[in-house]
Order: sequence, then C-alpha cells, then structure tokens
Amino acid sequence: MKYIGLIICLVMGLGLATRQAGAQTQSYVAPGLTLTSPSNALIETNDPASIITIQKRVDEVNVLFIATNKHGKFVRDLQAQDFNVLDDHRPPQQIVRFSQQTDLPLELGLLIDTSGSVHSRFQFEQEAAIGFLQHTIRAHYDHAFVEGFNTRGRLAQESTDNVTLLATGIEHMQSGGGTALYDAIYNACKDHLLNDNSDRPKRRAIIVVSDGEDNQSEHSRAQAIEMAQRAQAIIYTISTDDSGLILRGDKILQQLADSTGGRAFFPFKMKDIKSSFSAIEDELRSQYIISYHPANFDADGRFRSIEITALKKDLQVRARKGYFAPRQ
Repeated sequence: MKYIGLIICLVMGLGLATRQAGAQTQSYVAPGLTLTSPSNALIETNDPASIITIQKRVDEVNVLFIATNKHGKFVRDLQAQDFNVLDDHRPPQQIVRFSQQTDLPLELGLLIDTSGSVHSRFQFEQEAAIGFLQHTIRAHYDHAFVEGFNTRGRLAQESTDNVTLLATGIEHMQSGGGTALYDAIYNACKDHLLNDNSDRPKRRAIIVVSDGEDNQSEHSRAQAIEMAQRAQAIIYTISTDDSGLILRGDKILQQLADSTGGRAFFPFKMKDIKSSFSAIEDELRSQYIISYHPANFDADGRFRSIEITALKKDLQVRARKGYFAPRQ
C-alpha cells in the first residue's frame, strides 16, 4: 500500500508538470490543435523511481471562419451541414462540434506604421485606432497590445484589458524612419500570440495599419505569414494610401489578409479609416467554429491545408488556409 500511495503522488506531481510542458510545446508547433480526451493518455510506470511520461494525441483541429452572402453581409443562422470541409484535401474523419461564436474573448495586436511615409495621416490614424479599442475591448475579458513600427518595432503597450493604457501607448507614438512591416508581423505573432497557453478558445487577430511598403525587414513576407499561421492569428489590414490607385503596397496588404483568412480594407478618405475599424469589430463578433479529427493525420510537422466551402448558393467563406501539424 505504501508503494501504491507513492506511485499515485508521483503520477499526480509529475503529471501536472508534464501537462504544463506539453501545453507549451503544443502552442508552438501546432496552434489550432487541441488535446483529445485523457483516455488517450499513456502512463509508463515500469519503475516507480523512473520519470513518468504522459502522452496524448494531438489531433483535434479548431477553425474559426466567417460566412457572408453575395452582398458581403454576415450570415449567422447556418448549421454544420451547410458546409463542406477538407483537411489536406480529404474529408475529416469526424466532426466533433460546430457552433456560432459571437462572444469569444479577443486577443488582439494593433500594429501601426510609424514610418515617415505616413506622417501626414498619422494623427488621424492614432485617433481612429484609439476609438476602435474603446469600442472593442471589454474589461476583464478581452486583451490587446499595441506596437508601432518603422525601421524596427517598438512595443507601446503590452497586452492588457485597460483601454486607457492602450490609448496612452498610441498617443506616445512618433512617426519617422523606414518600414519593417514583415518583421513587425513576425515578431508580434511570435512574441505575443504564439505561446498563449490559455485553455479557453480565443479570437486571435493582428490589425495592421500601413501603406504595405516594406524596405527594412530581415524576415520575408512568406515568413511573416507562416508565423501568423503558426500562431493561429488572423491578419486584418487597413491601407493608409489615399492616392486612389492600386499600388504595390495594397497588393501586399491583400495577400497578408487572404493568407490568414482575414480581410483587407482600402479607405480612400481619412474618415473611412474609422469605418474600416468598425467593420473589423463587427467581424470579430460574427464567426463560426468547427472542430474535427482529420483523416490520415500524421505528426510530421508539415503544413496541412484547410478548405471550407458553403453548400448554399451565393455564400462565401473566409477561413485560415491551414495549420502546421506537430512533430513527434
């Protein structure tokens, strides 16, 4: 009986440490995948004095997505049978759950271009960003961090639910210098969103206010997109270009949004920036979530594509393009 009690205590103590370590590993290599039920655990107890290993299968994929009609309006009364899902070009082995998610906690990163190219519009952009946070962030529920970037990123306010602190961080930003857009996205996702070990589902998003031009980054556009995908972060972009022309930077902003299931906005007038922020706020509260077990799942570390299409006519779906499987 003494040995049994010792083994139970050892399992409980080391099991907790293993779960904590496992959660960190999971959030880095495979965000969007969650642990299955504890019945899949394997406890090795051949030697009571040895380290005990607990293994769990990581094979449940959670995908948040948006459904709109041909007029771009959100459709909020759909069911699982209204969609077709493909994971790595195959139907899932099993759909675990499907629901509307209009009230998920938000974890946002607001990246504001402070380079010299946006100097004339900078103050208005600051005011629009502050107004967005005041309307969106709910105390004790949502969180956001704010970062300005030019030649390098500068964290203006770490993640908080205090809108006053967020607003102060934005007000203290100063414009000038070059533009390292890709580095800003890469580092924001890696440093602030990738290792979020929260047990409850969240809506993670990066909102970029920029003209889309990059002339200083060490990371490539592809690397920035990959890091956002690993962090399960949707990118929304708001162009600061008011020329009325479709420039190279606008195409880059569109690609950043499309690759992560987000949306790009191109306001032609200064006042339209506020409308863009309002549209993002509405979209963050208007999504579905589907969870499933993929077929032929291998923990090989490669990128697996996700395709969600609506079976009803004139419906459009926006979702992230896929995820990276964990490595064994």
